[in-house]
Amino acid sequence: MTEPALREAIDQADADNLAFVVANGIKAAGEPCSDRLYNDRKALLQTAKKNLIVSLAANDWAKCAGENGKSSAIGRLNRVRELFFTEEFSFDGAGIPLVRQSATAKFRSYVENARWEMGNIMFATLNLPGNNNHYVFDAGRNSEFEDRLIANRDWLHRVYIYAMRKKLAGIVLFCDGNPLPLPANSEDNSARRDGFVETRRYITNLAAKFPGKILVIHNAEDGHANAPPAIVWRRNLGELALGPGSLKLTADSSSRALFTVANETAQAANHRP
Repeated sequence: MTEPALREAIDQADADNLAFVVANGIKAAGEPCSDRLYNDRKALLQTAKKNLIVSLAANDWAKCAGENGKSSAIGRLNRVRELFFTEEFSFDGAGIPLVRQSATAKFRSYVENARWEMGNIMFATLNLPGNNNHYVFDAGRNSEFEDRLIANRDWLHRVYIYAMRKKLAGIVLFCDGNPLPLPANSEDNSARRDGFVETRRYITNLAAKFPGKILVIHNAEDGHANAPPAIVWRRNLGELALGPGSLKLTADSSSRALFTVANETAQAANHRP
């Protein structure tokens, strides 16, 4: 998200009666992965008056490269973790208390995965970059991908167990990539490793056991960014693609629909680059 777009989204959110705002990414694809930009973007996020939570996108770290063209993804991921996820509350004056995966010693570095409960619904962020989940094809052992795969599985399990224990009506997952659909032309992609296959399988299995609804909100893929926003349901598992700008979502545990894409009044808002 460019600075003007993010500033406009924050101003709009502050003017509305929103319970919280999720920024699905902190920078646009054409912007540099520099400390200066990260610091400027953090300063802007700190001006928010409403509860604002950051969910990482591929543009923030996974697509970053140095001057020599080589990937700087791991270094940039460590940097955004240091800058944007040091607090146990959302960005704003009061702050929603967040439970971070880093509270578990084994996954202490995964500060970006957070959860919070509101209105009988569990909300959670998941570091799932849209560039095939940052699976690197020529890297030999994909240590970052493989380690994060284990961490994400643990995080999804913890979110599910907590929601079951509290008998919550729904779970909302915020991420960058869409893990749910099968790759296009999968029969022709035998040489291409699907980076989302394990996450897709695990979310689908959790949804099959969960008595409520699970909604995955992700950034829209190229070519689908301008499509009208709509929740696509497969039984109790739904997905909602987020195009450029902002989207408002009503979450009402007393409603049979539970989640509704809203035009005006809403309880939660989500923004993307």
